[in-house]
Amino acid sequence: MVVLRIRNVHKRKYALICLLIIGFIMFYRYLRVPARGRGMSRKVGLRANVSQFTLEGAPFQIIGGSIHYFRVPRAYWRDRLMKMKACGINTLTTYVPWSLHQPERGVFNFHTQLDLQAYISLAAELGLWVILRPGPYISSELDLGGLPSWLLRDSSMRLRTTHSGFTQAVNTFFDKLIPKLVQLQFKKGGPIIAIQVENGYGSFAKDDGYMFYIKEALQSRGISELLLTSDNHNTLKSGGVDGAIRSLKLQKLNQRDIQDLNSIQPNSPTMVMDFWTGWFDMWGDLHHVLPPEDMVSTMREILRRGMSVNLYMFHGGSTFGFLSGALADPSYKALVPSYDFDAPLTEAGEYTPKYHLLRDLLSRHNGGVDLPDMPALHYREAYEPAIMYHHLSLWDALRFTEGPFKSLRPVNMESLPVNNGNGQSYGYMLYETTITSGGLLSSGDNVRDRALVFVDRSYIGLFKRQNVELAVPDGKGRRTLSLLVENCGRVHQGRDLDKQHKGLVGDILLNNIPLRDFTIYSLDMKPSFIDRFVCFIEPTTHCASLFVRRMCLSKWTPYLSLYQAPWKTLPENPSFPGFFMGRMFAYGYPSDTFVKLPGWEKGVVFINGLNLGRYWSIGPQQALYLPGPFLNSGINQVIMFEEQEGDYKVHFEDTPDLGMAADIQ
Repeated sequence: MVVLRIRNVHKRKYALICLLIIGFIMFYRYLRVPARGRGMSRKVGLRANVSQFTLEGAPFQIIGGSIHYFRVPRAYWRDRLMKMKACGINTLTTYVPWSLHQPERGVFNFHTQLDLQAYISLAAELGLWVILRPGPYISSELDLGGLPSWLLRDSSMRLRTTHSGFTQAVNTFFDKLIPKLVQLQFKKGGPIIAIQVENGYGSFAKDDGYMFYIKEALQSRGISELLLTSDNHNTLKSGGVDGAIRSLKLQKLNQRDIQDLNSIQPNSPTMVMDFWTGWFDMWGDLHHVLPPEDMVSTMREILRRGMSVNLYMFHGGSTFGFLSGALADPSYKALVPSYDFDAPLTEAGEYTPKYHLLRDLLSRHNGGVDLPDMPALHYREAYEPAIMYHHLSLWDALRFTEGPFKSLRPVNMESLPVNNGNGQSYGYMLYETTITSGGLLSSGDNVRDRALVFVDRSYIGLFKRQNVELAVPDGKGRRTLSLLVENCGRVHQGRDLDKQHKGLVGDILLNNIPLRDFTIYSLDMKPSFIDRFVCFIEPTTHCASLFVRRMCLSKWTPYLSLYQAPWKTLPENPSFPGFFMGRMFAYGYPSDTFVKLPGWEKGVVFINGLNLGRYWSIGPQQALYLPGPFLNSGINQVIMFEEQEGDYKVHFEDTPDLGMAADIQ
C-alpha cells in the first residue's frame, strides 16, 4: 500500500510537470503571434477585395516598414523592431539575400546574423506582421542585386530568366529557403501575411515565362499566402504575373501613377510597396536627403486615400563588408557602405525629425490611440584614437593568399579556381607579368573596376573606367608589371547583370601587344585571410575567428609556422599598399561609435577581423558606423588596408559624418 501511494505521488508529479511544459509551449506560441492575431481564426489570411485588403475577413490597411536583418547587428534586432512598433507600423518587410545565404554552391548559412526564422519570430513576438521578399533577385543596392557571383562562372548564364543554369540554381536555393518559411505563414499560425514575387521585374523583362516560374517555385514548395509584385508605374504591366497583386514603387505621389495601376488592375486595393523615404549614396557624389515635410506630406496623402504602404526604408542600417552595389547608367559609380537612406531611423538607430512627424501622423490616423513608448537610445562614445604600430606591405602579405595561379591570359575574378571552385566574389586581385620595355599601357576598358599599376613594385599610375591609357617608363632588363585590381561593386540593377565579371576581363596591351604569362593572386580579404597573418602578433586579442584563436593558443606549431607573417614596427615612411595594425580600448560595456579617417586615402577597415567596409576620401561618407556589439570590452584590434596614403591614427567619434547633403530631385 505504501509503495502504491508513493507511485501515485510520482505519477501526479510527472503529470504536473508535463502540464507545465505543455502550458509553457502554448504560452510561447501565443507570444509569437502578433497581438492582433491572437484569437483570430487562420483560414483565409490576407485578401485583396475591391477597395481594400482584409485580414481574415476584417478590413486591414498595411502600414509597413523595411528593416533588413542582414544590415543590422543581431544584437540590435529587437531594438530596431521595437522602435518601428512604437512609431505605429504594423508590418515588417525584409528582403532575403541569396548571395549571403549561399556563398558557394552547396554551402548554406541560416545561422546567427542570417537566422531569418529567428528574425521573423521576433517580429511576431513584438506584434508585427511580416511581408517577405525572397527574390531570388532583390536589388536592395547589393552587389549583383543579391545574386551570388558564382552564377557568373557559367559563360552562357542568363540571370533572371528561365535559362536552365539559373533555374537549377534557384531551385536548389528555394529547396533550402522555403521550407524554413512555410510554418511561419499566417495560415500556419505565423506572422507572414504576404510574399513578394521577385522584385521590379518590369524594368528587366527579358523572359515572358520567368515570373510565372518564380511564382510556381514558391507555391509548389508550400507558399500559400497572398502574392505581390512591385514595379515602377511605367513597368507595371511587364512586371506582374497572374495570381499576384501588383504594387507601386515611388517617392512622390502622382495621380497618373495611380491611374496606371488601376487601369491594369481595376477593382483591387492600391498599395505602394516601396515608398522611398530617402535614397542611397555613391562615392564622389553628395549625401541624398528627402526633407521630412515632403516625406510626411506624401505619407499623409497615401493614408488619406486609404492606400496601403511600405516605407522603404524605415531603418536602413549598414552594408558591411564588400556587399554594396553600383550603378552603370549613365556612368559607373559604386555605392558607399552606409545604407542610412535618410530613413526615419538613422544608420545607428537614432530618432530623426521624420520619425517624430511620422509617429504623430500614424497616431492621429489610428484615432489618437496610444502607441508603445519609444525605446531609449543607445549610448555613443568617442573613444581614444587607435595608434597604428605594426605594418605589413601588400607584397609581404601575398604568401597568405590562396594560390598564386599561373595563366597565359588574364583570368577574371569569378573564374579563378578558388573557394572550392566557386571563384572569388569580392575584394582585390593582383596580376603580375614580366615586361622588357616601357611604352604605352592600354587597358582597353578591361579593368573592372579600378587598378593601381606598379613596375618593380613602384607605383606608376591608375587605371579606371574613364582612364584607359598609362605611360610605362623605360627601363633596362626584365621588370615586373603589377596591377592591383579592385572590384568596387557589381551593379545592382539594369539589363547588364550578366556582364558583371570583375578583375581583368580582357587583354592589357603594352605598345599594342597583349601581355601574357600572368601570376594571379586572390585578395578577397575574408576573415580567414586576415586571421592567417594576424594571430602571431597577440593571439588572445587579434584572431578574428574562434577557430584560429584556438589554433594560435594551442601547441599546433606547424599551423603557426605555415602562416607566420613578417609584421614590422611601423616605419617612418611605410610602403603602400599595405596593412596597418593598431589597438583601440573600450572600457566597460562597449558603445556604438564612428570610425573617422582624416589623413587616409582609400581602403578597407577591419575591426576584430570584421570587415566594416570601404572608406574613400572623396566622400560623401567620411565616417563608418561601428556598432558596440562588434567591440570587446578592453583591447580591440584595428587593421587598415590602405592603397596609397595613410595616417598613423584611426579616430573614433560619437557622431556620424555622411557628407555634404543635397535634396533629392
